[in-house]
Amino acid sequence: MKIIDLRTMRGPSYWSVKHHKLIVAKVDLQECAGQWSNAMPGFAGRLMKLFPHISQVQPGGMSGKQAAKHQPLTLEALNDGEPLGYVIQHVALELQRQAAMPVYWGKSYPAHEDGVEYVVFAYQEERAGRRAAEAAVEIVEALCKKEKVDLKPIIDELHEIREDEFFGPSTYSIVAEAASRNIPYIQLKNTSIIQLGYGVNQRRIWATTTNLTSHAGVEVAGNKNRTKAMLNDAGVPVPRGTTVYSEAGLRDAIDELGFPIVTKPLDGNHGKGATIRIMNWKDAAEGLVAAQVYSRAVIVEQFIEGFDFRLLVVNGKLIAAAKRTPAAVTGDGKSTIQQLIAKVNEDPRRGIGHEKVLTSIKADKHTLDILKSRKLSLKSVLPAGEILYLKSTANISTGGTATDVTDQMHPYNVLLAERVAGIVGLDICGIDLMATDISVPLNESRGAVIEVNAAPGFRMHIAPTEGLPRNVAAPVVDMLFPRGSTARIPIIAVTGTNGKTTTTRLIAHLVASKGYKVGFTTTDGIYIQGVQLQKGDCTGGQSAEFVLKDPTVNYAVLETARGGMLRSGLGFHNCDIAVVTNVAADHLGLRDIYTVEEMAAVKGVLPRTVRKNGWAVLNADDDLVYGMAHGLDCRVALFSMNENSPRIQEHVEAGGVAAVYEEGYVTIYRNSYKLRIDRAAEFPVTFEGRAGFNIENCLAAALAGYLAGFEKDDIKTALRTFVPSATKTPGRMNVYKFPKFEVIVDYAHNTAGITKFAEFMEATPATHKIGVVSGLGDRRDEDTLGFSRIAGRIFDEVILRQDRDLRGKSAEFLREIMERGLRLDKPDLKITYIENEMDAIDYVLATAPDGAVVTLFTENIAATLAKLDEFETANN
Repeated sequence: MKIIDLRTMRGPSYWSVKHHKLIVAKVDLQECAGQWSNAMPGFAGRLMKLFPHISQVQPGGMSGKQAAKHQPLTLEALNDGEPLGYVIQHVALELQRQAAMPVYWGKSYPAHEDGVEYVVFAYQEERAGRRAAEAAVEIVEALCKKEKVDLKPIIDELHEIREDEFFGPSTYSIVAEAASRNIPYIQLKNTSIIQLGYGVNQRRIWATTTNLTSHAGVEVAGNKNRTKAMLNDAGVPVPRGTTVYSEAGLRDAIDELGFPIVTKPLDGNHGKGATIRIMNWKDAAEGLVAAQVYSRAVIVEQFIEGFDFRLLVVNGKLIAAAKRTPAAVTGDGKSTIQQLIAKVNEDPRRGIGHEKVLTSIKADKHTLDILKSRKLSLKSVLPAGEILYLKSTANISTGGTATDVTDQMHPYNVLLAERVAGIVGLDICGIDLMATDISVPLNESRGAVIEVNAAPGFRMHIAPTEGLPRNVAAPVVDMLFPRGSTARIPIIAVTGTNGKTTTTRLIAHLVASKGYKVGFTTTDGIYIQGVQLQKGDCTGGQSAEFVLKDPTVNYAVLETARGGMLRSGLGFHNCDIAVVTNVAADHLGLRDIYTVEEMAAVKGVLPRTVRKNGWAVLNADDDLVYGMAHGLDCRVALFSMNENSPRIQEHVEAGGVAAVYEEGYVTIYRNSYKLRIDRAAEFPVTFEGRAGFNIENCLAAALAGYLAGFEKDDIKTALRTFVPSATKTPGRMNVYKFPKFEVIVDYAHNTAGITKFAEFMEATPATHKIGVVSGLGDRRDEDTLGFSRIAGRIFDEVILRQDRDLRGKSAEFLREIMERGLRLDKPDLKITYIENEMDAIDYVLATAPDGAVVTLFTENIAATLAKLDEFETANN
């Protein structure tokens, strides 16, 4: 039993448009004696003993039997027989849940190979999800072999991953609030910074600091002496104190202030290095040492009697207040302190780190020092009713508790908090104060502001131990995206088997012509405002995110290919317009997609991501693309090369919008009206109307532009000024006119593509038509044969070469099948075999007769265009 392919989906995908974060594991079960749970005696009992709660959840999806949905994994079901892939799915989910990652959705189904299953399940943290897949396979295999399984190290490992990778409760609350408002987010690579929104409209958060947070405010808050001085000057009650660097300075401070005192590092935060309520010299000296771990300069100030309160101000307004209590136990007269701590930690609300609303109490060195100062140990028994504080600070992360007191705040203290945030200059501000009663004005209760914090934690407000939870993330998102503003930029996404690159470029050209700062992705690179910033096939999720993360972009046009969707899903959750050009037999047999219908399901992911009021632009001439309209939540527009198409007529009569090639024009149909954009022959990309496939692309681009709100004349001008060239459309119908012959460079790489190219060549006059073609290593043999057969019909002569990457096939095999296909309809076709592409191009440039048209179906576009540029220079 082994995983033969493991993928991570980070956006809408073939496996689910709704559930974005998925692990897709292809598991080979052939080594198992039986691939069903009832094939191995005792397997069900061993599994349920190991995971007694696995039957208590009902993940959505389908079982390996394709049976009813939402079936729990029960002992009865296991004994009746469940596929092991389905069992692995449940185990992977349960492992994550036991490590405090509540995930539930999954499905499994057979792959095309016998004994192989696809196991698909949700994850919270990517690394944990991948590890859960591996562990689930290991566990199920061990249970099949009756081997002992120790879950603890696996759960501990997943727990550690969660603590390393999880946003944290504060960040998560903001991200969740943003997501609830349909604001997209991206975690920037190798950082804890989260981008909310896209392009020019993005905002960023880092914990609870934002891109609006004042650097000066953070600096002030980070220097406690400066903070205290500024607050004191503004009439805010603060403790008297001073800064010391040595024991001598500490003695002088104590002489001036007296006991009790507090010591804390000048540049500290989150209570690190702080010691409170110091009553004697020995403890004071130890407090100095503890503080100097974090800062040479140590603040010594009066200890203010009272309770510890945290006030939260966002965008100048008090949002929440909490009374914080340090981690503590209450004696019962018979239990040791260690036993009391264990009892407190039994509270189901407590967990490791930030996994739950409260953190488990740890008896660390700080706790032991407190016990030692009171002549106690962990084995000591506290009298009944006696409260023992185990930490000197009231931080939630060290086991403290919080009680919401927002509604008890006196108006004076509300104003005080809002003034403090403004004085320090923080958009999100945590204010620590000591007071006996928060409902009494601070200046009357002899309380004081102790500290001001940039990046304050939200957990105590989101999920207080007692009192009303506060949605403190909402005012943060309100501040980042005020009413009337938007977090998004328009996104037009394009997919299909052929034509998607040209259509993407046409749309990007139209959008840019209206002054938008466009970012677009294609199979040859990523472009930001017309500048190519990345080269290569950039049609996957990471490339889309590259554009959406760019702070200068206010419009995105994204080519979206099959490979990226199957590899990691889409790089966005929703788009405004999705264009599907066509679906044909291409790349079949790769990544478990074997039929054109399955390929259509992959391409159909894109229109299913269109926002409710957006548009899916579909090719009405393609049965599979037309069928994608069923079940969509968005509006649908159609395009067709057939002006008499019944589908178009029915659609328009029902009030729909369409683009049609009629009487030589690209025309928009809406209700009973026709809006003629222009004659298709006037668009350079159509080569005077000979390139029907590019007329089709113009229809899709014009319709997308119309639906995006562009005027007829804007669309017309853009299509007339889009001139195909090696720089604008590299490898797509690049024409070089040399003195004796003409060369066309194109990327036709499948049967559907070369079929449409054949129509263009039939309308192209030439004395001799020569093609430089290659075998297709990553296609099925029947696809290669079909491609070569049509190439044989087109050309009078063929130079047969080989791609650099044969994708596991031999050069001899590809040569044989290509030659066979080329001669199926032309047995006497002249074929010259030259293996290297550049050598093949040199040969054809040297031998092409006058009046010939040479077509180069190129793999290495950049090198091919460079060679033609050199040839052009040498022959002019």
